[in-house]
Amino acid sequence: MEEDILKPKEEPYEPADVFLWANNLVQIKEELRIEIFLFNKNYVVYKTSVSKDLRKTLEPLLIDSLLEFVLAGAEEGLVVREFEEGEAEGKVLQRTRLKNVDSARVVLGWLKTQEHEIETFVEEEHDFKRIKGVLARCSHPDLKKPFYIIKSLPSNLTMKGSTAWMLRAGKFVPFDAEGSLQIPGDNQLLVLDQDIYVFNQAKLESLFGYNAKKYGIAVAKMKMIGESFKLSYTESSLEEMVKGKKSLVNKLQKLDPTITNQEKLLEHADELGIELMLDDTGAIILMDDKDLNKFVNLLNDDYMESALTGIRYEIKSKKPLKDPDDEGELLKQVL
Repeated sequence: MEEDILKPKEEPYEPADVFLWANNLVQIKEELRIEIFLFNKNYVVYKTSVSKDLRKTLEPLLIDSLLEFVLAGAEEGLVVREFEEGEAEGKVLQRTRLKNVDSARVVLGWLKTQEHEIETFVEEEHDFKRIKGVLARCSHPDLKKPFYIIKSLPSNLTMKGSTAWMLRAGKFVPFDAEGSLQIPGDNQLLVLDQDIYVFNQAKLESLFGYNAKKYGIAVAKMKMIGESFKLSYTESSLEEMVKGKKSLVNKLQKLDPTITNQEKLLEHADELGIELMLDDTGAIILMDDKDLNKFVNLLNDDYMESALTGIRYEIKSKKPLKDPDDEGELLKQVL
């Protein structure tokens, strides 16, 4: 199921107009059908039921602040900028393609292609503490497609009934429910068709592990690697191999692809007994994530053999030893 979600048929892309969306929504916002879903840390989605009384509070809680931000921003010169173009700043609303954020696509894929498989959330079976976020699907007959509002759900905003108390008339009494949750009131993520509008950059990263700046650097490094090394891989590009791999993206931030060459890297791998497969042309084969991580670890000099014990290690972090002469020179400059 996940493979089909991550590699959907490519649709023609036309950026969503968040200002037009807001203007059109004003007239119908109180008539929206709003359905609430939860998703856990593994991006499994659960459906929920909402009482009639609570349903009346959803539109003010989820919609009004978004509309206020966009409509007021339009009057004050708010502009939309692609998330990958730089950091957030005043009067800028960031936007990224949904296809760039694999984990978000997995979550929405449940609703778009696997809704019949979505289970109803039950605390005893699914555990509030494992829930990562809340997703609202908003639809209306006048809208061609639904839009989605996504918010992070920190563990301190969920409460199990078995461990909670209520204060009533000045006295603590047992909490007589399975659990409770508080939906954050701030604007976080809005999905319009193929776009994610990012009102809170930190939430995009905490919810779905996507940091555009880091990913952009990682893509640039993989391009340099592809130009300097002879590689054979199964994906359409090296950039695709990096996508969604947070630890690898982080490692590529400071890696210098020009520090060695293919011949030296292969010799080093052979000395350490680390096997790299080569094809008939001498290209290094990257069949899967394991091969890719092994190659990047070698390139980043993350393997070593102890001269003392002969034991080989994979180094998780490195701090170069300073040259004593450099430290002395620095001390002279300070004095």
